Amino acid sequence: MKRTQRHGEHRARVRTSTAAVAAALALVGTVAAAPAAPASAARGAEHAAAQATAESSFRLADIPMTDGVVLRANVFTPAPGTPGADAHGRYPVIVQPASWGQNDLEYVLQGKKLAAGGYIVLTYTVRGFWLSGGEVDVAGPKDVADISSVIDWVLARTPADPQRIGMTGLSLGGGLTLMGAAADPRIKAVAAMSGWGDLVDSLYSGETRHLQAAAALTAVQAPTGRESAEFRRMLARLFADRDTPDVIRWARTRSPETYVDRINANGTAVFIASAWGDSIFNPSQITAFYRKLTGPKRIEMRPGDHATQEVTGLLGLDNATWASALRWFDEHLKGSGGTPRPPVELEVRPSGAHETYPTWQAVSSRTDRLRLGRADFFGTGELSGAGPGSSGAAGTGWRTTVVGGTNSGADGGITELSGLLDQVAKLPPIVVVPLLPRWAGAVWQSAPYSTTQHIRGAAGLHTTVTASMPEGTVIAYLYDVNSLGVGKLISHAPQSWTGRTPGQAFPLDISLFTTAYDVPAGHRLALVLDTKDPLYGGRSPLGSKVSFGSPEDDPSELVLPLR
Repeated sequence: MKRTQRHGEHRARVRTSTAAVAAALALVGTVAAAPAAPASAARGAEHAAAQATAESSFRLADIPMTDGVVLRANVFTPAPGTPGADAHGRYPVIVQPASWGQNDLEYVLQGKKLAAGGYIVLTYTVRGFWLSGGEVDVAGPKDVADISSVIDWVLARTPADPQRIGMTGLSLGGGLTLMGAAADPRIKAVAAMSGWGDLVDSLYSGETRHLQAAAALTAVQAPTGRESAEFRRMLARLFADRDTPDVIRWARTRSPETYVDRINANGTAVFIASAWGDSIFNPSQITAFYRKLTGPKRIEMRPGDHATQEVTGLLGLDNATWASALRWFDEHLKGSGGTPRPPVELEVRPSGAHETYPTWQAVSSRTDRLRLGRADFFGTGELSGAGPGSSGAAGTGWRTTVVGGTNSGADGGITELSGLLDQVAKLPPIVVVPLLPRWAGAVWQSAPYSTTQHIRGAAGLHTTVTASMPEGTVIAYLYDVNSLGVGKLISHAPQSWTGRTPGQAFPLDISLFTTAYDVPAGHRLALVLDTKDPLYGGRSPLGSKVSFGSPEDDPSELVLPLR
């Protein structure tokens, strides 16, 4: 009976996630691939691309890989006399793998710009997609070997300088770019946009399955890609919540973080661009990867969702991320690019202000520890300072219980849509805090702040949990609440557990996704804890009990990183 019920819940989750994702992906053309076009339509697009790049040469290419698979590609070569060539007439080269579900025509307009700037550009459709052969490998060993084969090909057939090789890409292309930096020491500089550093953390952060993100990737891949048996098997295990160690091993081999020592040994110059609201590859995993790099590096973080920051660049419009990537290549492949910029640049939510820092460690300069207090008559606990002079008694000895497997109304949003709305309209997911049902979600709220609170980094929660079942999930949400009780989501994160003794208390720590957010003076902070979110495959059984407590010897608290 339990197995049948879980199977039904799984199918319902996938249907719900896919429906929500389909609506969101319709708004973001660079992420959602259209159904596979007939060959004649693709040829027409290629002809248009060739006409649009008359000032530089454009040609199609079929590139054979070592296992016989042929990848579809296009090549841009600068017009004769374009600055950037060395004494032998060789130009720096930039290799661009297409993003998930896309083909080699994705970067046509960027390829044109790069060629006009004195770069040879080779864009290719990753194996398993569109007209390239083979099966989808998800940045696995075959995809990584393809990178070196593509570089061999472009060096042999174009006036490319073997000492000035760069690589850039978006989404899957961003992940492959970082994998290439580890695998091929010939690559001197890379620009990874909306990519990942740790695929395990992207799929399972907080030991929780990111089902809506996985459903989004599956929906995009289906019309244009050919799944390998291995990929199909891993997806089935992820959705069915079984054989998790096998999926983790599979994802770890596809994580640039696994090979970060090789990137550092190669001395590759790494530029990373990502979004605070990336619902496919969460921002914490990419900032953690960035911190492990020891060579030349730069990171830019902006509001938005997966690939939404870069999309206008694909349309040929001015785009800050693409401009930064070009400047990075100018600096590290040409020795130009102007005065080097600080390694860290953040666009702050919701103001849009830009801040620069010499290191990621400098992003936050202090922390504030807020004690979680006992719930009042209305079911709201106090969120107050735990420093000297604070009232510690109210912060311990309490316990509050919610019904497991129920949605309080506090959610992380919808894949692709929520981060995009935050980017273009400053509208992250919103709740009315006084209306949240306290039986489904526990709520704590601070007093209004007299000054702006500059949150920079990943907030952390520590609490004590007692559950009626051996497994479960808690999702923590941090809100910026105005005088009307309307809360805008600052950050959130899930955390699951298994193998716990029912009725026995245990400590639980949740690291919320990193962000840069200014809470205005006069606003409050609200922390909400519940056990169900459409983004995730939670473990709390419906109707179970989950209690949060604060023993005197282990108080519950929220740690805020502040500037």
